Amino acid sequence: MNAQAIVGLLLLAGTESATLAGVPPFPTWNTPIGWTGFILFADGIVFRARRHSWLRSAPREFAFLALASIPLWLAFEFFNLYIDNWHYVGLPENWWLRMLGYGWAFATISPAIFECAELIAVWRRAEPGRRLEERHNWLVTEPKVRRKVSGGVLSCIGGLLLAWPLVWPSQYLAAAVFLGFILLLDPINWRLGEESLLADLHNPQVFTRRITNLLLSGLLCGLLWEFLNYWSTAKWHYTVPIMENLKVFEMPVPGYFGFPPFALECFTMYVFVRAVAKRVPGLAWVFQTPVQPPERPSPDTGHRIGL
Repeated sequence: MNAQAIVGLLLLAGTESATLAGVPPFPTWNTPIGWTGFILFADGIVFRARRHSWLRSAPREFAFLALASIPLWLAFEFFNLYIDNWHYVGLPENWWLRMLGYGWAFATISPAIFECAELIAVWRRAEPGRRLEERHNWLVTEPKVRRKVSGGVLSCIGGLLLAWPLVWPSQYLAAAVFLGFILLLDPINWRLGEESLLADLHNPQVFTRRITNLLLSGLLCGLLWEFLNYWSTAKWHYTVPIMENLKVFEMPVPGYFGFPPFALECFTMYVFVRAVAKRVPGLAWVFQTPVQPPERPSPDTGHRIGL
């Protein structure tokens, strides 16, 4: 374990211990501090195992990822206005401190998911290999009409799922929100030649590796989110109308089934945002990985996610 991982672990354990002891300001800031510690810990372990990681090998893109994580989560906050599945309590009264807390906490969401996925890959001893480049060859050879039709159908289904709670608000429609973005955006990412679950289907090994790492990451992060949230004073409560009295921490048990697909949704949403940003003049340099891992010596256009 390197120094970065030790610092991250101490930060995570320290803030939770101080929160349990009621030492201010940790009970209020436990979630963002804890997740910062987890990200440092996971990245340190991954770098020690692979000699490349998000923070150490792609720091510019990591900063972009953290910033992008804020509006990406705000999209879910928007839908929560219609499905009313959670609300916040105990937030700082000062508006600026409250916004800082929101921004810091939201900025850790996607980085935590992706860092955890790579941590799981290291634990599973899964290494990203040369065959990852085959994805783009398949996209070129796949019949254009078939690609457009199949992707268009999936995107339409995703769009309808996301429109459903806006037209008919209901607390029972969380699944529509937490699946809709996957179906809407993954086919678009596929057609753009970006990382996507549909493209990975050409290589079962890559597909299984990515989807397993992301699904397990979503579940593990969900458990840790709820663990950190439970003892915090600035926290969220759920109003999920299914098995409300059977909870693990604050979350009703059925809600944990939403965390694994949420990780896939974070993947598809970020890849789409990155694809758009790469096409903005002057931003492409953000995604050029300055430190190349030995198995991918060619210039890259973005850090591989979940592998």
